[in-house]
Amino acid sequence: MNENGITLLGLGPGDPLLLTRQAWQFLQTIPEIYLRTNQHLVVPSLPSGLKVHSFDDLYEKSNSFEAVYDQIIDKVLELGRRPEGVVYAVPGHPFVAEATAPEIQRRARLEAIPVRVIEGMSFLEPTFAALGIDPLPHTALVDALELAVAHVPPFPASAPAMIAQIHSQSVASDVKLTLMEVYPDEHPVKLIHAAGTTGCMVESLKLFEIDRSPHVAQLTTLYVPALGTDTSMEAFQEVIAHLRAPDGCPWDKKQTHDSLRPYLLEESYEVLAALDSRDPAEMCEEFGDLLLQIVLHAQIASEEGEYTLQDVLRTVNTKIVRRHPHVFGNLQLTDADAVLKNWERLKADERETNGKLIRNGLAGWVSTGRISMG
Repeated sequence: MNENGITLLGLGPGDPLLLTRQAWQFLQTIPEIYLRTNQHLVVPSLPSGLKVHSFDDLYEKSNSFEAVYDQIIDKVLELGRRPEGVVYAVPGHPFVAEATAPEIQRRARLEAIPVRVIEGMSFLEPTFAALGIDPLPHTALVDALELAVAHVPPFPASAPAMIAQIHSQSVASDVKLTLMEVYPDEHPVKLIHAAGTTGCMVESLKLFEIDRSPHVAQLTTLYVPALGTDTSMEAFQEVIAHLRAPDGCPWDKKQTHDSLRPYLLEESYEVLAALDSRDPAEMCEEFGDLLLQIVLHAQIASEEGEYTLQDVLRTVNTKIVRRHPHVFGNLQLTDADAVLKNWERLKADERETNGKLIRNGLAGWVSTGRISMG
């Protein structure tokens, strides 16, 4: 019989032979099971006599996956409160590309509901086996549905990426458009269909072709090879850090914020000249030279314990989002003039807030005797 509480069970990638021995032995001891979906190749091979429930009807009634997952989570928690508990099974592994199980576990712990995890092979192992590659040292794992609504890929182009849940040609099309903001249209990619099943197939395509594949279905994953080792901010930051390292460049190692001032000014003027020339190749090169100055200053600051490049990015990200409430919030602005006026108002508010923080900070130092106002 099932233990009290909630058992989260992984059904593996599809082939019944890939169901773990622990999972199979456990399934033979329970009277009933709840499946997130019965659209899984293992389901017909479940032990006879096992009463099977599924949540497939919720997918037909709801307008979004989020709404479906919320209902499933609520129901599993409700079932888990019963004296006999509940066994809830999902494709693959309960904690790999699975939205419901981690949230069920989190909320169950808040209610002190016991949770047991019976692991399963995820789609990743057979996918990497089908490709014949090792995911190390760094392969990004991305949700296709998140990528589809993004404006640019949220991972460095210098690393390969595995994009899961390309379950329809429509999703493939949206993913393609996002990737093509960074990758060339003809960047070589691979679609892996039904990994972990006897019908596994690897399809080599150009990026612009992925939504034309007739094989795209529920178990399709996209593999995007790296664009190049020198195509990301992280890769460039490593180069600059190496220049400043003990085994780096003697000239770069001796630079300071002050010594770099003339170069920052010089590169800024060269950027302006490139803009005046309207020469894309020249602009590309000169903006790179200006970026070099920014990253070099950040590296020096990091070594001095002042700030890091990540602090620079976090600060400007926060500022830009805060100053665009009409994009990232609910404020309604109708034209560019209104945006500019609101921008200036927000800047004034920030100056007032920062001034108060500075004054309060000075007052604190005076009260402790650490600074003299006389």
